Amino acid sequence: MLFLSKIKRVYAMNHVDLNLMRTFVLLYETGSVTQTAERLYVTQPSVSYALARLRDLFEDRLFVRTRQGMEPTIAARQLYPSLRDALQQFQDTIESSRDFDPATCTRRFRLALTDLGEMALLPTLMRHLHEQAPQAELEVVPLEIEHAEEWLAAGRVNALICSRPLTSAAIARHVLFRDRYVCLLNPERFGGGPLTRERFIAARHVAVTSSSGHGMVEEVMRQHGIQRKVSLEIPHFSVLPKVLHDSDLVAIMPLQVAASFTEGSPLTIHELPFQVPEFEVALHWQAHASRSPSQRWFCEGIIEAIGEREG
Repeated sequence: MLFLSKIKRVYAMNHVDLNLMRTFVLLYETGSVTQTAERLYVTQPSVSYALARLRDLFEDRLFVRTRQGMEPTIAARQLYPSLRDALQQFQDTIESSRDFDPATCTRRFRLALTDLGEMALLPTLMRHLHEQAPQAELEVVPLEIEHAEEWLAAGRVNALICSRPLTSAAIARHVLFRDRYVCLLNPERFGGGPLTRERFIAARHVAVTSSSGHGMVEEVMRQHGIQRKVSLEIPHFSVLPKVLHDSDLVAIMPLQVAASFTEGSPLTIHELPFQVPEFEVALHWQAHASRSPSQRWFCEGIIEAIGEREG
């Protein structure tokens, strides 16, 4: 009740600067004075001054500096949902009252992608968005699938593209395309012939960490009691062509990108020696954010761009 009364007191004060709310929300989401200053296009001392005003206003430290960054206090954690929602509602109301024109949009949009998404989709997305909104900015955030729903809820990203379904009712989803998993290897090192289950199990494998969201094959193998020898584990798919070119390792990856890796190289694609369902690659965004014309344009632009690419 104490913090609720403080929030009401803030809303009742006509002279409260909305930039204070923006500073609080961004500082909470980024945990960094530097990143908050960059996002607000102000200096770090300006953020520190705003934080001092917030501390006086709410009579609490709000954030404590640690090695990991600016850690929110209990009071800040209680305040954040209300201030975030109020700020978002205000921004949506202001924006919805205007005629949105992509040609004059200068907003920075944040999109979370895996490295596979960057390689396969980013050139198409950039070309499409730049044609419609040449002054808009796009910031690509490396996707950490375990934090995906949290990032959308906190507004850290405007949208994300991944193959793992997100279950929150507050998240909207649009399927961009379907794909399937295959094996990629260098037959000059691995040896010719079909990739049987026996050869698959006996082979040395390179695995990409599950933070990318591509964990379906591992789940299927566990269900069938298939164990493989993982000789190398890496965080990104993008280095696989060089790794496979000079080794007898086998990699499992989506077909669309595997096909691009075979261009001009000795690498070849083989079907998995067991059944794995196809998967959907989808765009996800916070459902309530669709009230914002610029957010709606951003998501619709991605859907349109990928649709043209797939067509």
